[in-house]
Amino acid sequence: MGSRIRGEIMFLALVLGMYLSATAEATLRVGYYEKTCPHAEFIVKKVITKAVKKDSGLPADFIRMHFHDCFVRGCDGSILINSTSNNVAEKDSPINNPSLEGFDIIDEAKAKLEKKCKGVVSCADIIAFAARDSVELSGGFAYEVPSGRRDGRISRSSETFGNLAPPTFNLSQLTQNFASKGLNLDDLVTLSGAHTIGKSHCTSIDSRLHNFSSTATTDPSLDPAYAKKLKKKCPKGSTDPNLTVPMDPPSPQVFDSSYYKNILVHKGLFHSDQSLLSSSKTANLVKQNAANEYLFKKRFAEAMVKMGNIEVLTGKKGEIRLNCGVIN
Repeated sequence: MGSRIRGEIMFLALVLGMYLSATAEATLRVGYYEKTCPHAEFIVKKVITKAVKKDSGLPADFIRMHFHDCFVRGCDGSILINSTSNNVAEKDSPINNPSLEGFDIIDEAKAKLEKKCKGVVSCADIIAFAARDSVELSGGFAYEVPSGRRDGRISRSSETFGNLAPPTFNLSQLTQNFASKGLNLDDLVTLSGAHTIGKSHCTSIDSRLHNFSSTATTDPSLDPAYAKKLKKKCPKGSTDPNLTVPMDPPSPQVFDSSYYKNILVHKGLFHSDQSLLSSSKTANLVKQNAANEYLFKKRFAEAMVKMGNIEVLTGKKGEIRLNCGVIN
């Protein structure tokens, strides 16, 4: 088993390296900190690994953090900025607070990097590294991340609502949302696979279970037996933040392809998940990923790198924050 996983990691790295050389923006590159802070990625991975050993739910948080950072103002670390008396920041949007955790771990990694290489490694890059490490720690495959992002200086809670797709979106809405970020249908289906790990608060699926439409109490695209189980765990109208359900019940902490298998039997947790079957193209991609886990992982690595290039700040734009929560 060990040799198989090592072989998979090496092959993924080789394939992805070829992909990166052809597609990654010239302003970002793998090994960006080799001369200025050669141990940067190792330091981040060490902090993330230690944290994940204590809390196995963190990988899903870091992947989601990277996604939510990139979809609002690009991958600029703006999701880490603290709110002030004059501004409610992204991290305190209802979309991120209290469901998104791990900010303190990013701060810990940043503090260690500042001791080693002051003012060199951006908070935006730390998030990208943490997301990559989280995939590896929960699924056994690694990929290279181009770096060189700089940090933004603006973070507004209000901007999360127009940029982050809610779990109630249908395929048309999701397609438009991803297209606005330069991502296509392949990216949409692939990045949705991040839901193979993690959990959801019951408040995110309440309407789907108990008040779907004027003609159906429960979303008819949801498997009835699965819906019944979810209703027991998530009573109607509950606002208890401690009530959660796994997004991928068969293997909630393993980065595998069972998310897609769930969708094929109408057990996608979110309406947005199940909507991936509503077109022949996306349904075909779901079937491919369900049948070939290696193919899914390869696609996911490529899509994460592509997403990590959204509206990045480089060169003299932005800054290198000394504290991820505070603008310099």
